[in-house]
Amino acid sequence: MSRTIPFTKGHGTGNDFVIVADPDGELDLTDDQISVLCDRHFGIGADGILRVVRSRAIPEGADMPDAEWFMDYRNADGSTAEMCGNGIRVYLRYLLDAGLVQLGEGETILIGTRNGPRPMTRSLLGFEVDLGAFRVEEGETLVRARGLPVPRPGLRVDVGNPHVVVALPSDDDLDDLDLTVIPRLQPEPANGANVEFVVPADPLVQDGVGAIRMRVFERGVGETLSCGTGVAAAALAVREWAGPAAPDRWSVEVPGGILGVRVAPVDGIPHVFLSGPATLVFSGEVALAQRS
Repeated sequence: MSRTIPFTKGHGTGNDFVIVADPDGELDLTDDQISVLCDRHFGIGADGILRVVRSRAIPEGADMPDAEWFMDYRNADGSTAEMCGNGIRVYLRYLLDAGLVQLGEGETILIGTRNGPRPMTRSLLGFEVDLGAFRVEEGETLVRARGLPVPRPGLRVDVGNPHVVVALPSDDDLDDLDLTVIPRLQPEPANGANVEFVVPADPLVQDGVGAIRMRVFERGVGETLSCGTGVAAAALAVREWAGPAAPDRWSVEVPGGILGVRVAPVDGIPHVFLSGPATLVFSGEVALAQRS
C-alpha cells in the first residue's frame, strides 16, 4: 500500500521545487520516487526536491551545530547536488512561513547544505545567500550544443558545484539554442557540470552594475527557467572576461526573472552572494510511488 505525505510547491524565478518536511530524518526517498514526484505529467512537477530536515538528523549535517536546518536537495532524477541557489531561498521561505525559524531585518541565519552552512539574510529582492568562496579555473572546456554552428570554449567556474560558462555574441544566438538536447563537454567533468550560455548587455555596465542575459542546462534536470548557482557562475565568468575594471555587482536576466549577484570579501576572501525572490505556490498531499 502506498504512503501519502504532505508537500508544498515553491519556486525561485521559475526554478521550481517540491518541498517535503521531514524534521527527524525518517523519510527515505528513492531516486525513482523523486523522479515520479518531479515528473510534470505523472507527478507534481518540479526541477528538484527540497527535504526539510534538521542537520543533526542527516549525516551530512552532523558537523554543523550552528545550522539547525539542513537543505537536502535532490535533482529531478534523484541525484544529489552540492548546492542550489534558488532552492535555498525557497527553503528559507518555507521555514519562515511554517514558523520553524524567524529572521528579522539585518539578522543572519545559517542553513546547512552539502557545500557547508550557508549564511542568509533578507534583501530588497527577497533573500540573499552567501554562496561562499568561488574558483575560476584555468583552461577551457569545449562546448557543443544544438543550435551552435560551431563548438565554443567555456570557462569553468566552481561556486560549490561545477559550472561551464559559454559567451555568445547576440540574443539571437542565445534564443536559437535547443537545450532539449544535452550539451556535450570536452573534456567531460568527472561529476558533470551545469552549462550556462550568456550574452552581455550593451553597454555591459550602467551605474556601476553589470548586466547579462542567460540560459542554463542543469545536470540531472535539463533546461530550467533559472539556476541560482548558474547565475552566480555566469556573472563571475563575465566579470573575469571583463578584466580588472569589471564591477562587483551584476543583474542577471533568466527566463524566469531577474537575480542579483555581488562579490564582496569575507575575512579577506572574495565571496559571491546571490539575491532574489522565493514564492510558495500551493500545498497538498501526494501518494509516493512504490519503492524500487
